[in-house]
Amino acid sequence: MSQANQVVAPKENSRGRVLFASMIGTTVEFFDFYAYATASVLVFPALFFPNATAINAILSSFAIFGVAFLARPLGSVVFGHYGDKMGRKGTLVASLLLMGIATFLIGFLPPAAGHWTVLAPLALVILRFAQGLALGGEWSGAALLATENAPKNKRAIYGTFPQLGAPIGFIIANLLFVGLQTWTTAEQFQAWGWRIPFFFSAVMVLIGLWVRLKLVESASFQKVLDQKKVVKSPIAVTLKKHWRPTLAGTFIMLATYVLFYLMTSFTLTYGTQPASVEQAAAAAQAKGKAFDAAGFVPGLGIERPTFLTMLIIGVVFFGIFTVVSGPLAEKFGRRKFLIWVSSGILVFGLTWTLFFGPGQGAAMAGLIVGFTLMGLTFGPMAAYLPELFPSNVRYTGSAVAYNMSSVIGAAPASFVAVALWKAGNGNTVGVGIYLSVAAVLTLASLFLTRDTSDIDMEEFVE
Repeated sequence: MSQANQVVAPKENSRGRVLFASMIGTTVEFFDFYAYATASVLVFPALFFPNATAINAILSSFAIFGVAFLARPLGSVVFGHYGDKMGRKGTLVASLLLMGIATFLIGFLPPAAGHWTVLAPLALVILRFAQGLALGGEWSGAALLATENAPKNKRAIYGTFPQLGAPIGFIIANLLFVGLQTWTTAEQFQAWGWRIPFFFSAVMVLIGLWVRLKLVESASFQKVLDQKKVVKSPIAVTLKKHWRPTLAGTFIMLATYVLFYLMTSFTLTYGTQPASVEQAAAAAQAKGKAFDAAGFVPGLGIERPTFLTMLIIGVVFFGIFTVVSGPLAEKFGRRKFLIWVSSGILVFGLTWTLFFGPGQGAAMAGLIVGFTLMGLTFGPMAAYLPELFPSNVRYTGSAVAYNMSSVIGAAPASFVAVALWKAGNGNTVGVGIYLSVAAVLTLASLFLTRDTSDIDMEEFVE
């Protein structure tokens, strides 16, 4: 056969490259996000809201934390548009760059004082919004990278790799914060120590870019191009023809989001809050600050480095059970498996105060149970949500569902939980009920949704 007549096989992404590229990108994204989440509890209340009461400073910090979730649906539309029209690879590179730049710049922000009294919090809001835009496009692209390159009977297994970016990013970010709080004085940490994780993100971004730039497009998207099925407006087609799976996917993710932000942001606030007025007064005196007992709400009184270590232990279980969830979701089907796990989240919410109230040992058990459930519910989502949509609107559809859920589930979770804790004067029973309600809504959506384990992602083109 002459060279001219030889058929050149299309390039394919190797399994190792697919899995590493999907995981490293979400690791970077979630590291950046968690660096902010941790700083929003440990540093930002005093740094950017120095004149507010302790509880109001925390609420203000969480309000800015929620700004990113408002930006995420916009990010899902923007990045989903280009991901469905121009390809997954370039879109994934752009989302990673935006997140890395925004996080790096947060590390340069000055305290809210003098000319920066208003400008510093405003700049934080803008950079937080940019983080949200980036994360709005990152997750869905990483999920498609894994699942569109996976064998049919291993999509849920491949899909756990981008999900692993969440616990890995969390562990790296919090290990840095624990180490910095150990190696620096309180004054050094408040002045410059907290900035190091934000600067460190630049190294991780470079690694992620190097891996992703070597990728080729998936066979699913290449078929969309070959069949000339690219749609002019992916978001319009999604909302017009696929609004049911979009709505279903939004509520399927609800309990996952509420659980995660209760287990990370809220428990860190509650766990490290002094357990008594006397303890709070002594802590304020040690820092040379006045103490207002009127605004005090009791917590568990655990030292911050200790509680961060407890969180890291809990997140190890998150990672382990994220991996475990893939084979189970393949064996039993995504829908049936998630119904079981969501029922477990419902029960966990009803028993919340058995874990978060008695003391440090019970809290550690609660973190292990909560993060185990988190891994089991989060792992299958990278397969289940994309499988609800055809290839030519898959990026947009899964991204919109995932990120609309962040608006109603993740954005208010920490704020609502703190408000319920405050209203209960230290009792967290309302927080558990809040989680259980989210689980009920997720269960209702799962019962109304079909299982997608048997679809052919390459052939599923509108």
